[in-house]
Amino acid sequence: MDIIYELDTHHIKQLHTLYKQEWWTNKRSLAETKKVVENSSIVIGLVDKNNNLKAFARVLTDYTFKAIIFDVIVDESFRNKGVAKELMNLIISNDKLKEVKHFELYCLPEMVEFYKAYGFNDELGELVFMRKET
Repeated sequence: MDIIYELDTHHIKQLHTLYKQEWWTNKRSLAETKKVVENSSIVIGLVDKNNNLKAFARVLTDYTFKAIIFDVIVDESFRNKGVAKELMNLIISNDKLKEVKHFELYCLPEMVEFYKAYGFNDELGELVFMRKET
């Protein structure tokens, strides 16, 4: 698989199709998908030999203190083949993020062990996750 750091219109449509496969992204419109890509600090895609997007992740960051990883997503036909691991390695080792103090992400309980393999932990002391709906 080849790595891309920019998504063209074709890839954005394919990302939108990937989003439709998941409960946490399936309500996003194509316009929202485009906006998400355009406004992310870093986007990473993995494409097959036919230049079709098969995996994606994005990062929002200040490049110093925090980098929040979002939307680690892999096409169903490419799961359990190390593709998500490749995405995570590409993020963690990205030169633009080498000075970041903390990488953060949200995940389901069943994914905790996967992310612990990359040094993440769920021991946040007295920190509390908060959200405001708009």
